[in-house]
Amino acid sequence: MKDDVSVLTQQDYLLLCAEIMLHNQAYYRDDRPIISDAQYDQLYQRLLAVEAVHPDWVTEHSPSQQVGFASHQAFAPITHRMPMLSLNNSFDDQDLSAFYQRAYDRLVQIQHPLVAKSTTELAFFAEPKLDGLALSLRYESGRLVTAATRGDGETGEDVTHNVRTIQDIPKRLRGDHWPAVLEVRGEVFMTKASLASLNEQQLARGDKPFANPRNAAAGSLRQLDAKVTAQRTLNFFCYGWGEVSEDIPWPKDYPGVMALLAQWGLPINPLGQAVAGLDKMLAYYQQLSQKRPDLAYEIDGIVYKLADLSAQTALGFTAKFPRWAIARKFPAQEVWTDLLGIDIQVGRTGALTPVARLTPVAVGGVVVSNATLHNLDEIRRKDIRIGDKVIVRRAGDVIPEIVASLADQRVGELAEFSMPSQCPVCDSAVFKDPDKAVYRCSGGLYCPAQQQRALEHFVSRKAMDIQGLGSKVITQLVAAGLVSHPDDFYQLTLESLLKLERMAEKSAQNLLDAIAASKQITFARFIFALGIAEVGEVTAKNLARTFSSIDDLIAADTSQLLAITDIGPVVAEQIQRFFAQAHNREVISGLIAAGIHWPTSSSNQSLSKQANDSTQQATDDHPFVNKTLVITGSFDEFSRIELAERFESLGAKVTSSVSKNTDFLIAGDKAGSKLTKAEALGIPIIKADELTRVLGAVDGSTT
Repeated sequence: MKDDVSVLTQQDYLLLCAEIMLHNQAYYRDDRPIISDAQYDQLYQRLLAVEAVHPDWVTEHSPSQQVGFASHQAFAPITHRMPMLSLNNSFDDQDLSAFYQRAYDRLVQIQHPLVAKSTTELAFFAEPKLDGLALSLRYESGRLVTAATRGDGETGEDVTHNVRTIQDIPKRLRGDHWPAVLEVRGEVFMTKASLASLNEQQLARGDKPFANPRNAAAGSLRQLDAKVTAQRTLNFFCYGWGEVSEDIPWPKDYPGVMALLAQWGLPINPLGQAVAGLDKMLAYYQQLSQKRPDLAYEIDGIVYKLADLSAQTALGFTAKFPRWAIARKFPAQEVWTDLLGIDIQVGRTGALTPVARLTPVAVGGVVVSNATLHNLDEIRRKDIRIGDKVIVRRAGDVIPEIVASLADQRVGELAEFSMPSQCPVCDSAVFKDPDKAVYRCSGGLYCPAQQQRALEHFVSRKAMDIQGLGSKVITQLVAAGLVSHPDDFYQLTLESLLKLERMAEKSAQNLLDAIAASKQITFARFIFALGIAEVGEVTAKNLARTFSSIDDLIAADTSQLLAITDIGPVVAEQIQRFFAQAHNREVISGLIAAGIHWPTSSSNQSLSKQANDSTQQATDDHPFVNKTLVITGSFDEFSRIELAERFESLGAKVTSSVSKNTDFLIAGDKAGSKLTKAEALGIPIIKADELTRVLGAVDGSTT
């Protein structure tokens, strides 16, 4: 750091001081910070590094010599009987270790009895560092008389009228035997859930949402109208004390004081605990770091305070910090940066995801230049626009995301973002899923972004059933430029396959044989293999029964599709949209040209008549002839496909959704909503444990 700052001039230093003072005003007085906490910490550490190189430049006006910021004129001033100082920060284990050693060495130097033995480890009280607003409560004869913010450390703002609306804070201390005067120091904060609820209300009223819990807590506490504060849920944890009259015995260590304050009804953070020695201090930091994401409130570090009060007194204070306490900060989870643009990524399922392109910034231990925006609904809900300053969050291994825009810092009118009408990868039309937030590319067979998934589905067992074409082989074929679309499988040669890694001649020939065998397929399997959205095996079978050729299916209009069992407006729209794409039709033409075929219409009808005649003779008397069934849940002895084929052979029609036209529901384990709906409609239900008996009765094998 010294190498970096040693070249700065005194004018540079004064400009840095002015910049930090501007941020102090925005944060402490206006509750509208301009930069994130992490970015402020970087500026402040730079200031300290400059002052370490040039101590003669330091004056009483330097931010390093001040606490907080002057009080707002809208609030009456309250002078703190004992200053409300800040805490020094450490940003890594080395900083914390150095602090521990300084405190130990100083106590040894002054021969404090706490370190009389060389083996003594210093005991500290450790507790989460809340991301809220510091507050001083003054009790006289057990009654709350004033409440003040930190302000500049010497003088704070009178917020008594607002603090009286906070339920966590007792208006009268519990029990008795309290001192005549007791000043309690603590943190007002807002939980994550309360912030979410408040922001919903803000948006509903057309107001700007709060960027984070700290801003929300500070803004709520510093209201001129206490009724506004009362409508917002604020919490409070006590972490220390100021002036205390000497009319009662006072504990000799920090944990003892915390226990006494709790006895009087003041809320204490239950996660606080005593830790002895540096190793346990570091272990506590790691424990809280892991718990952090699951806590109900935001924390940005751990505060360590020397437990022995006489040792605290002996170590004393600097102009700004106690020498016996320090805050070990967590790596920043949120930072602010500029949104340079919004790019669209197309996933394997064809879903279009907007991704923010950012000015690179360090957050959560990594440099982030992109962050997910999820979908258009989220962009609109958060009012995110290209050119905004935004808050980027990364917690643990979670993918970075933009949690909010700083709309109050927006310069000029910025246009709202809209999703593209064409796929940025293949130029096919983009459509929005009905009743969902997802936009999708309609070029399922053609789009390179959907390539792997489309190819794997095409060759799968329930589709074309090409043995030997697993995901790894498909990946190799795509990487080698041999396959881009399903019709390319049928152009493969022995020579081209042998160029693949670990592909022996026998394996290559077996694969070619399997591909050739798949050319003879049923129309239903072919339709299913195309991967049309919302078209599963049952719908594919219904389409195959209705249309005599692929050309007829491609040309089908809405009324023809809606006339088919199990097809509603959504499915019909998906089918028409798929075939409307020229790219998809080109692939289908390529497949037909490669020799894929299925029984012709006349042979279909002949086979169907034979099957129906057989079924009619065998099943005239059983209950499933011409009945509509739905199969749901899981079964030990059968797959759902096997059951569907079995019931269809008995003359039943199997569909995928329950309606008033359903005659039976076949319900396995974990049947879910279809079972609930069937019960509500009074539809007969055949459970898994009845299935063997029912089918056996039909076959005549059981009675």
